[in-house]
Amino acid sequence: MMVGESLVVSLCLSFRKASHVRLEWGGARAHSTLLHERGFVIGEKHRRGAEGWARLPAHACRPGMAVTRAMLATTAVGMSASLCRAVMEGLLTRWRTLPAQATCRLQLSGSIPCGLHHCASGRRKRLVLSRMFQPQNLREDQVLSLEGRSGELTCKSQRLMLQVGLIHPASPGCYHLLPYTVRAMEKLVRVIDQEMQAIGGQKVNMPSLSSAELWRATNRWDLMGKELLRLRDRHGKEYCLGPTHEEAVTALVASQKTLSYKQLPFLLYQVTRKFRDEPRPRFGLLRGREFYMKDMYTFDSSTEAAWHTYSLVCGAYCSLFNRLGLPFVKVQADVGSIGGMMSHEFQLPVDVGEDQLAICPSCSFSANMETLDLSQMNCPVCQGPLTKTKGIEVGHTFYLGTKYSSIFNAQFTNVHGKPSLAEMGCYGLGVTRILAAAIEVLSTEDCIRWPGLLAPYQVCLIPPKRGSKEEGATELLGSLHDHIAEALPQLHGEVLLDDRTHLTIGNRLKDANKLGYPFVIIAGKRALEDPSHFEVWCQNTSEVVFLTKEGVVELLSTVQVV
Repeated sequence: MMVGESLVVSLCLSFRKASHVRLEWGGARAHSTLLHERGFVIGEKHRRGAEGWARLPAHACRPGMAVTRAMLATTAVGMSASLCRAVMEGLLTRWRTLPAQATCRLQLSGSIPCGLHHCASGRRKRLVLSRMFQPQNLREDQVLSLEGRSGELTCKSQRLMLQVGLIHPASPGCYHLLPYTVRAMEKLVRVIDQEMQAIGGQKVNMPSLSSAELWRATNRWDLMGKELLRLRDRHGKEYCLGPTHEEAVTALVASQKTLSYKQLPFLLYQVTRKFRDEPRPRFGLLRGREFYMKDMYTFDSSTEAAWHTYSLVCGAYCSLFNRLGLPFVKVQADVGSIGGMMSHEFQLPVDVGEDQLAICPSCSFSANMETLDLSQMNCPVCQGPLTKTKGIEVGHTFYLGTKYSSIFNAQFTNVHGKPSLAEMGCYGLGVTRILAAAIEVLSTEDCIRWPGLLAPYQVCLIPPKRGSKEEGATELLGSLHDHIAEALPQLHGEVLLDDRTHLTIGNRLKDANKLGYPFVIIAGKRALEDPSHFEVWCQNTSEVVFLTKEGVVELLSTVQVV
C-alpha cells in the first residue's frame, strides 16, 4: 500500500477530549489499522489542510513537549506502508518513554509556560505563588499603620509576621491567621498529635462555650476575675469562652458511672481555640485574647500511676521541642489559678520573654523566679550561684491530684470493688505561641526562619525573568519540578513555584529569603549549561551550592516532613 507524498505530524490540543493528545497530519492518509493497533483512536477531519487525525492517551505524553518536523516528517516520495509503520512506532516509543507523571492539559498559548500554572487535571499540581492569598506589607510604615501606634510593635516575630503576610490584625489581641501560618500550624498540630498519641493520648473536642455553673462549682468563676470572657444567652444563662477546660472534662468523665480501674489511665486532649480577656494584648501571637492551645487532661487510678503519667507527658514535651530544634528549659513553676500540687513550665529563653527565670549552671536546677525567695540568690540544690534570664512560656504541666475529681465526683471502681476518686493532671501547649516564639528565637532581624518541620513550604523554585537571556531555563525548571514530584512523593504539596516572572530573580530571592523557605532553587545562567546546574540556597545553613537535577533530588531526599 502506498501512502501520500509526505507525512508531517504535529502536536496540538484536543479541547473536547482533555484526556487525550491529538495528532494531526496533512497531505496524506495514514494506515488507520496500523495506528489503531499502536494505541491511537482514529478519525477523520473535514477541514482544509488536514485529512485525518489520531488521538494518543495523555499519560503517554508530557506537557509542553515540542514535536519537530525533523522527528516526525518523511519527505520521501511514495513512502511505503512499512516506512509509515516505522515512523509511527518510533514516535510512539519516544512518547511512552517520557515521564508518566505529566497528565496536565497542554497549553499552547500564553506568555507563561503551562508548568507555571495550576494544572486543572492530574494528581500532581504545580503550586504557584501568584495565586497565594498573602497580603505583604514589606515597608515599615505599612506595618505600623496596621497596628496603630509604633510602640505596639514590640517584638521581632510580630513585626516579621505582619510584614510578610503571615497574620493580619482583626481587633486588639485577635489576628487573622493567613495561609502560610495555617499550614505551619497544621504541621505543628500533626507533630503534637504524634507525640501525644505515642503515650496513649486520645483526641477529643469540647465546646468553647462553657457554663458558668461548672466554673462556680470550682470557685474559678470569681477567682479568674476579669480574664474570663463572659456572656449571657437570651434566657439569661451565663457562660464563658473557655481559657481552659478542667471543669468541662472532669464533668464529662464524671458522667460515666461505670468506669473501672482497668480502663485507666485516660489521657484526653484537644487542640482548640482559647479565649482570655487580656488587659493589654501585645507581642502579636505571643499574648493575645484568642489563641490555639493543646490541653490534655489525665485520669489515673493511683498517686503513683498519676506521677508516672506526669513524667510521660513531660517526656513527650521534651521530645516535641527537640524535634522542632527549639532550645528550651523546663523550670519549676507556680500552680496559679489552676491549682494542684506540682507544676512545671517549658520556657524558650529569649530577651523579649515576660517570665524571669533562675538557672543554675552547675546542676539541673531551674525555676521561675516567682517560686523563689527574692533574697535567695543561691541554688537551693547545690548552693551555687543562679543565673537570671528571660523566657517565653510555651508549655505548662500540672499535677492536680483530686482537686477537680472530688468536686465533680469523677470516680472509678478500684481493684477492691470500691469507688475511688481519679488522680488528675493537666498539660498545656500554646500552639500559636510556639509558632511565634520559634520565629522570635530562630529568625534574623529581617528574615523569618522556621523549625524545619514547620516551614509552610519546604522548597521555592524561581525561574528566570521573562524576556531575560536565561528565559530558556524556564522549561528546565519545570522539568526539575516534575522530576522532584516523581522521585520524592513525600514532598507533594511542599514545592512552590514563584511564577512572578515580571520580577527579577534578585527581587524574588529577597522575598523568598524573608519568608524563610528552607530551600530556594534558582534557574539562572548555569541552568543553560550541559548538564544543567541549579543554584540552591539552603536558608537554614546559609549555604549556596550549584547542583545538577540529580544532585537537587539527592539533597531534598533528606528533608523531613510531617
